Amino acid sequence: MKNVKNKRTNILYGQADPLPVMEHFYTLQGEGAWTGEPTYFVRLAGCDVGCHWCDVKDSWTVDENQYYPTTDILSWISETGAKRVVITGGEPSIYDLTLLTDRLHEAGLLVHIETAGPHPLQGSLDWICLSPKKFLPPLSEYYEKADELKIIIYNQHDFKWAEMHAEKCASNCILFLQPEWSKREQVTPMIIDYIKQNPKWRLSQQTHKYLDIP
Repeated sequence: MKNVKNKRTNILYGQADPLPVMEHFYTLQGEGAWTGEPTYFVRLAGCDVGCHWCDVKDSWTVDENQYYPTTDILSWISETGAKRVVITGGEPSIYDLTLLTDRLHEAGLLVHIETAGPHPLQGSLDWICLSPKKFLPPLSEYYEKADELKIIIYNQHDFKWAEMHAEKCASNCILFLQPEWSKREQVTPMIIDYIKQNPKWRLSQQTHKYLDIP
């Protein structure tokens, strides 16, 4: 991937080191297959997907003061004793994660990614959570690599869209339906009824928001 600047977002595509970090924190995984697991989150700045319901819109653009070398990122994590790291965003597939993931693995850490999959995956990952978005669809390579598929349900039409993506995933991929937070009261009952009729799916909730933790 070439290091090409996106003028609107100030993203340098393909950047490997340093990387722009919007925020980083040690907490419990709040959603998906690893809910409840102690996890260090590294949220990279920069996103070209642009979901209108995104709850971290501050991560869309990149500021020059957000860049940190991968050695600093590893140092933050090492101080906590964390064993599992999630690289998220923004949209982390924008960047070449090879150096970062290699250094994390050398330190004995398990490395996960949460991505919409719009760009080629660069880096070694232990777990891939694919959460496709309508605004910029994932590349085909992600379907065979995904360990879990997480579909955000905003309205009734999203169930059909979820099935379309599930059909492309490997048979061992864990399938999740997750209510969009602002619509959770309306769509959660719909999701529960749908899963009861289609038990290949599981319910994912943003438990960290209910618990008021990062």
